[in-house]
Amino acid sequence: MRLLRLEGGGEFSLVEYVGRNIPQYAILSHTWGADHEEVTFRDLTKGIGKSKAGYRKLTFCTKRAAHNGLQFFWVDTCCIDKSSSAELSEAVNSMFQWYHRAYKCYVYLSDVSISCSGRSDLCSQQTWKLAFQRSRWFTRGWTLQELLAPKSVEFFSIEGEQLGDKISLVQEIHDTTGISVQALQGSPLSQFSVDERMS
Repeated sequence: MRLLRLEGGGEFSLVEYVGRNIPQYAILSHTWGADHEEVTFRDLTKGIGKSKAGYRKLTFCTKRAAHNGLQFFWVDTCCIDKSSSAELSEAVNSMFQWYHRAYKCYVYLSDVSISCSGRSDLCSQQTWKLAFQRSRWFTRGWTLQELLAPKSVEFFSIEGEQLGDKISLVQEIHDTTGISVQALQGSPLSQFSVDERMS
């Protein structure tokens, strides 16, 4: 597993771990922008990519990880070498476990803002909760495992402000996804029938 390690001053580097001796890390869940906007593994190894829109997500992760006392974090766009079909296949097969082992999962919602356009005050909770439930993040195929696998899932606005976690927002998440409240609260998936898991 390849991770990003905080180096101080907001900088980070790629490090690789093999086997089970992996340090505590945070993991990012997000929606991709256009391919040319995301920071890739190749970008990081060449020392480029800071001007890309996706770099904002990496900066967000460095701040959150430091806030949580973590030195490592994982972001799919740049921790997986997508030019290697073998590595990509291994990553897809390992994804649930990687999310499950994460100390924290940060969900970065690039289409949810706490600032009202044209006004300096913050939006009401009702306004951002509506945007939260309409977020493109909920339409992705990966959302189910990224909600259920990690023990701790925290949601953030595009400004990097915490909106809540999967416990405090459980009703909104349930209403949006139809996922059982008990599953969102951490009940083992084995307690649910095959029909419930497939619905």
